[in-house]
Amino acid sequence: MRDNTEDFRSLFLNDVPLMDVRAPVEFDKGAFPQSVNLPLMVDVERQKVGTMYKQQGQQAAIALGHSLVCGKVKQARVDAWLAHVKANPEGYLYCFRGGLRSQLVQQWLADAGVQYPRVVGGYKAMRRFLIDTLDAAALECSPILVAGMTGTGKTEVITALDNSLDLEGRANHRGSSFGRHATPQPAQIDFENRLAIDALKLRAAGVTQIVLEDEGRIVGSCSLPLTLYREMQEAPLVWLEDSFENRVTRILGDYVVNMLAEYRAQQLDDPEAAFAAFETYLLGSLQRIYKRLGGDRHSELNALMEAALAEQKRTGDVHAHRGWIEGLLTHYYDPMYVYQRENKRSRVVFSGDQAEIVAWLRDQHQRQA
Repeated sequence: MRDNTEDFRSLFLNDVPLMDVRAPVEFDKGAFPQSVNLPLMVDVERQKVGTMYKQQGQQAAIALGHSLVCGKVKQARVDAWLAHVKANPEGYLYCFRGGLRSQLVQQWLADAGVQYPRVVGGYKAMRRFLIDTLDAAALECSPILVAGMTGTGKTEVITALDNSLDLEGRANHRGSSFGRHATPQPAQIDFENRLAIDALKLRAAGVTQIVLEDEGRIVGSCSLPLTLYREMQEAPLVWLEDSFENRVTRILGDYVVNMLAEYRAQQLDDPEAAFAAFETYLLGSLQRIYKRLGGDRHSELNALMEAALAEQKRTGDVHAHRGWIEGLLTHYYDPMYVYQRENKRSRVVFSGDQAEIVAWLRDQHQRQA
């Protein structure tokens, strides 16, 4: 039999399969990307056992747990665990602290003839390890930020580099009022855990300078970890430049073409519902910046957007969307970014187009190696 483990670094570097035996409500609040939730107790059972523990103590709670998970219910759960173990013989199981629940699952598996190791310290210890890992990476890996106007392709720069952390990718949000996707954002803890694992792998590969996109503290509903965000506020910047025309084209692709494709992928059997959801996304995103635009400007851009949507729905042509995108850049995004650049001018160490920025950052990475 393999031993129980507390080698968290190896678990995350090697994407070792993990069986999470906590209740679904615990799993949904935060877990690890390589974990599968196969609970010992479902939410209602866990709640009853927790109440019993508070009222009558541990032994009474354990007895209640055994009475709730018995017979066919117990057998169904053991069968699910056995199937997971068979598919993932190199994996481990865990509960919240690596205590009673994971040990009981181990015992029931052993009764079925299977030995399967657990993670010592459970979820809590692994979570602490990842928090410390991300804090250490922020403090020790000299962040450098990619900044620039909306639509210059900052994310394309991030994904082209081997020493970058994709904050927006992990948050599943582009960081603006139009930034959400058709799929939901991760839970805050899941966001942090994935970033930490990314950082762990970069450091294991010898990376000493991490490239990130210049972001605010909040990316959609996800908050950047405080230590990382503080380091970003002092970090040097590279400023990405592109023509106004190219920026409009890129935003057209991101906010219109790609977003409609996302909604269609979500509703393959109902293209009309997909387009309706896409319309709601665009018009709702514009509505969210109503106060900043002002009533007159919002009405103007809203009319352009509605006309473009009608044309797209009728003919499939997306060209008319360029009108409101141009207005949005001119009257909303660009003035905001001009102000930000003035405030950050002393931190800008290089400016250029996408190819120049990528080449410069790769050269810096090689020098740091």
